Amino acid sequence: MTLADHLGALLDTPVRAVTDLGASHEWTTHRATLADGREVFVKAAVEPTTVFAAEAAGLRWLATGSADGLRGSARPDSGESMRQAHSRGPTGGTEADTAVGHASALLPAVLAADDRMIVLPWLDDTGATPDTAAHLGRELAALHANTPTKFGAPWPGWIAELPLDNTLSAGPWPQWYAERRLAPYLPRAAAHLGPDGTHLLEQVIDRIETLAGPPEPPARIHGDLWSGNIVWTPDRAVLIDPAAHGGHRETDLAVLALFGAPHLDRILNAYNETHPLADGWRTRIPLHQLHHLLVHVVLFGASYRAQTLAAATAALRG
Repeated sequence: MTLADHLGALLDTPVRAVTDLGASHEWTTHRATLADGREVFVKAAVEPTTVFAAEAAGLRWLATGSADGLRGSARPDSGESMRQAHSRGPTGGTEADTAVGHASALLPAVLAADDRMIVLPWLDDTGATPDTAAHLGRELAALHANTPTKFGAPWPGWIAELPLDNTLSAGPWPQWYAERRLAPYLPRAAAHLGPDGTHLLEQVIDRIETLAGPPEPPARIHGDLWSGNIVWTPDRAVLIDPAAHGGHRETDLAVLALFGAPHLDRILNAYNETHPLADGWRTRIPLHQLHHLLVHVVLFGASYRAQTLAAATAALRG
């Protein structure tokens, strides 16, 4: 079955054309035009995977405040449900979505997902402006304020092609972060970090209770909020490709800063005005970046060693 055939069967809608956009880690990305002219984004895999189920669950969980993000079926029930999804525009929720909580305009509707692909509305990226950046800061603060009851998530997670341990926990967050986001990646990164670098990361783990700052309740976070996972539409930012879970809200802000985001100061200032951050949050940015840096060491090798060790040193310095 071709990708177009699979997509058409999944959406119960004929597909007119598919444009290949290239690879993203182990998956391929595509822009598809449906028979009625609507356009969708498709991320697909050659072999069955649970990655797309996790991504879909995370998007729904973030968008609606639902308990587990697992309400949606793999495919729309009918062509009419597909039309309703598109009639909302690129973001927002159905009545069923909004019934379980605040539907965040930050997230796209999940049109369909199975073990071979995920389908979202196509969004044209027009670039960030100071106003849309400030709007993102306010919306992200509102998203984080919609707190889950525990750290983690009720589905197995992924970040790129690496598994994420989303084991649910009442906390405290420092222990959860050390056990679920740092320690699992350290053995795989050790060959690139070297003995001294590995020891430095172990010191961070050992001291994490004192480095983590004031206690925070779980926040509903995107989990992989670098600038490449933001689509800037003319009136707002839309967040894609999450590693969503209950985590620490400073993590999303730290990852935004990791590789740079347009109008970052506007985002952070608007966030802090809406949902003030605890004193010292800027000094904790390196601690919150360490998980993503370790993931990059595992995926891409020693080219990320220096940045990872610099973040670990800064985290220990506090």
